[in-house]
Amino acid sequence: MANLESTFIGIKSPNPFWLASAPPTDKEVNVRRAFDAGWGGVVWKTLGSEGPPIVNVSGPRYGAIWGADRRLLGLNNIELITDRPLEVNLAEIRRVKKDYPDRAMVISLMVPCDEESWKDILHRIEDTGADGVELNFGCPHGMAERGMGSAVGQVPEYIEMVTAWVKHYSKMPCIVKLTPNVTSILPPAMAAKRGGADAVSLINTVKSITNVDLDHFSPFPMIDGKGSHGGYCGPAVKPIALNMVAEIARHGETRGLPISGIGGVTTWRDAAEFMALGAGNVQVCTAAMTYGFKIVQEMISGLSQYLDEKNMALSDLVGRAVPNFVEWQDLNLNYVTKAVIDQDACIKCGRCYAACEDTSHQAIAMSADRVFTVKDEECVACNLCVNVCPVENCITMEQMPLGATDPRTGRKVAPYANWTTHPNNPMARAAE
Repeated sequence: MANLESTFIGIKSPNPFWLASAPPTDKEVNVRRAFDAGWGGVVWKTLGSEGPPIVNVSGPRYGAIWGADRRLLGLNNIELITDRPLEVNLAEIRRVKKDYPDRAMVISLMVPCDEESWKDILHRIEDTGADGVELNFGCPHGMAERGMGSAVGQVPEYIEMVTAWVKHYSKMPCIVKLTPNVTSILPPAMAAKRGGADAVSLINTVKSITNVDLDHFSPFPMIDGKGSHGGYCGPAVKPIALNMVAEIARHGETRGLPISGIGGVTTWRDAAEFMALGAGNVQVCTAAMTYGFKIVQEMISGLSQYLDEKNMALSDLVGRAVPNFVEWQDLNLNYVTKAVIDQDACIKCGRCYAACEDTSHQAIAMSADRVFTVKDEECVACNLCVNVCPVENCITMEQMPLGATDPRTGRKVAPYANWTTHPNNPMARAAE
């Protein structure tokens, strides 16, 4: 099996799968069970400084979005940071790290924007033997009045300031956890880098309301007739997370900044996609809460097999797809494909026809005996038909050969690898 040993900003773990800061990492018994199941590391659920107690609701804490088969696609949670005493958490962290010295132990922190508060808690964290800290600048609920969470993460100047305090008062590696609840992820990432962050992790949860109780007219989860926004996580947020990770990985000012990828990682393939787009490791929460801690064993096995089949090391995977993530104007607009329907696989359901006829380009014909064929002269290769077809590989997109004439446009397919060099691109002609 491929070697999955990981070193992320100097923190070693037997594999790149960490549990994210959340209920699964809230206490000693959970973390021990997670390590015994095979997780390479954990980010201990967010600790705060001593002060006014954190009080979580004693009613429903989660809203949910399901697929047609009742598969959980997303969770909305209204749970705050740990409501357990700081000293209890610190003692448990110390014991677990002593008993599992080869596992990554990172502590999530969220305290007010006060230099002395950060200085105090950092010294107490160092005393536990933990490997590093993660600054929670993303919590979307309940902490704004204390000047914490996304109230910090949405202000780059605050991110830079607090990160600099942490690096000044501690020698531990520092990860800055970023909120997706911003217009662009780049300014917060740049601020973290300026402040001296060793890495960033993203994404934290997306501010959301999943559903409304139409009998009581309250957002759900409903507490005594009322509800509140929460943080959305799970498979549904993965596309948002992948894009933000890749933006940081490819941008000139943040390229090379280590990234811990978070957001909907459920399978080894999800993890591999995050790593291909620049993440050095991944953090998992909703999948563990849905399927239990042993899901990591499938992730480990699947990623190992994939790397063996590709004859790649784990380090070879990180960032492999970043050069291929480009702006729209850099795509090859002379690359032409057409939809092709496998008549032997077709079940004649007509979904492709309905979708293309009503909402796309009227490029699929239906005969009297329900045989569906593609009209090449109308097909723009949008692949909507592929995505609505219930039969895998029944409809495929086939590239037209070089030199062929596109029946839709009358243009010949030419071998230009990049639109920026295409002679039809006015910018390319101007450069000449």
